[in-house]
Amino acid sequence: MYARPKTIAEATHAMAAEGALAVGGGTDVYPAHVGRPLSRPLVDLSRVEGLRGISEMAECIRFGASTTWTDIVRAELPPAFDGLKAAAREVGSIQIQNRGTIAGNLCNASPAADGVPPLLSLDASVELASPAGRRVLPLASFITGYRRTALAPGEIVTAVIVPRPSPAARSAFVKLGARRYLVISILMAAAVLEIDSQGRIARAAVAVGAASPVAQRLPELEAELRGLAGKPSAIVAPRHLSGLAPIDDVRATAAYRLEAALSAVGEALDLAAGVA
Repeated sequence: MYARPKTIAEATHAMAAEGALAVGGGTDVYPAHVGRPLSRPLVDLSRVEGLRGISEMAECIRFGASTTWTDIVRAELPPAFDGLKAAAREVGSIQIQNRGTIAGNLCNASPAADGVPPLLSLDASVELASPAGRRVLPLASFITGYRRTALAPGEIVTAVIVPRPSPAARSAFVKLGARRYLVISILMAAAVLEIDSQGRIARAAVAVGAASPVAQRLPELEAELRGLAGKPSAIVAPRHLSGLAPIDDVRATAAYRLEAALSAVGEALDLAAGVA
């Protein structure tokens, strides 16, 4: 079965088919099926009304599920989203950025998904729709493990919602890979900082990806950064990475990823603080 619905109601109805697989840009779905048939029912969401676009509201900024990475790069967004834009430029190639969607990156639930650390650091939530209605989950609760999400049968992602950040917030994203484009991340770090009028950190959010089954915030480091002046990288220490669980694979060893995380987190913090 191949369905191409035009409304959210039609899409959730089509997703009720056993084994149905939602397709946004298809940049993850089709490569995953190379050499074997697409035997599952496919629900193409590319024409569903209202799923693409960025809306700024009083309390939040809403990214429609079908918003592409190119859309995000080109959008006029507050400085707190500079890290997300930097991540958008790292998603595959230009062609993939033109097709790949923000929701697809989350639903694929790869530990190395470039969009997850910056969205985690922005306290993003995920809006879901099903025939029973809509619900909103924090991104940290939506991705539940390696290639696993909290999507229930018949549900689709309709939007990613970010609370409107402070005008003082600045962000950065650092990715380590074997080359510049078309590369799976070895390690990623994202940071959002709010600096007060005395030059001290009023709020910090730091996330690391590709170093555990799900990208992780670093709450101990965030707490220690509050009130700090100067280069935030100076306080980053191995103890702050205790929540990470990197693996050995063809791209890097676990030990290397932990060492790289110290460097990437420090760099992202200094970039966000404007002292790099």
